Amino acid sequence: MTEALRVVVRRAWFRVLVGVALLGLVGLALWWRGPDWNAVYHAFDFVEWHWIALAVLINLASVSARAVAWHLVVNQALPSPHPRHRTVFAAFCVGLLANAVLPARAGEIARVAVLRRRLATGRGTTATLAGTVFAHRLFDLFPVLALVGYTLEAAKVPRWALTSIEAFIGVGVTLLAVAVVIAHRQHRPVLDEMGTPRKLLAMAQRGLAVMKRPGAAAGATLFQTIGWTLQLFAVYTVMRAFGFGTVPAAALVLVLMNVATVFPFWPGNVGLLQAAIALPLATQYGVDYGKGFAYGLALQAV
Repeated sequence: MTEALRVVVRRAWFRVLVGVALLGLVGLALWWRGPDWNAVYHAFDFVEWHWIALAVLINLASVSARAVAWHLVVNQALPSPHPRHRTVFAAFCVGLLANAVLPARAGEIARVAVLRRRLATGRGTTATLAGTVFAHRLFDLFPVLALVGYTLEAAKVPRWALTSIEAFIGVGVTLLAVAVVIAHRQHRPVLDEMGTPRKLLAMAQRGLAVMKRPGAAAGATLFQTIGWTLQLFAVYTVMRAFGFGTVPAAALVLVLMNVATVFPFWPGNVGLLQAAIALPLATQYGVDYGKGFAYGLALQAV
């Protein structure tokens, strides 16, 4: 075994051990300071599972719409021939799954890797695809702003959540402004005359090409909005399965679960996500904390 390979193996084992340790700490914290697990268990006794099945279908439609948005972004960044939609959809689904089971937004890297394998070879393509992932995420901002506005107007938002929501929106607006500036400063340099770091940066900038094309940007925004709207109804549908909830309450849950998973420190931020859902449901809508926690588990599974 070469020294380089030994280093890679050691680093991989270190990451695995850190992940296992984090999961162990989370498990202990949930067992010690978590909800009444008996109440969580029995909350599933009266679940209407046909609503869960419907929520899965609605969420699949949401994923399909968001994959169309990414496909639009990718097509603006890459030369012809463009990847087929089913290839982009498959890569997007792999990314969602990886985000659910791995920490640190590893799914964004995974979807780039999967799509990269299906494209014609070319240096810098990975950097360009990474740029498209960044641009695609930025198009979330428009439906998120609409969702937050509706939530603040119609839902019972706890005071402690307002600061997190404001910070979440502030970061998103700042990143969007930076991306638009970078995209419009792009001047199509001759890549062969550039050093490797500058070349990779230029290729990443190409991933933001959609920011300069109003028609494609509008299309990506539309499909992201459709995706988020379907997510809202999936959240509400899972509420119906547990026998409580309103659309404003579902909007509050959708906002807070996205705030709680901005940066997953462990796979899916399991535990933290459920607490972020159950606490406002208990304090603002009178839902038993154990039932709200069980709802959070079902929602994350969906």
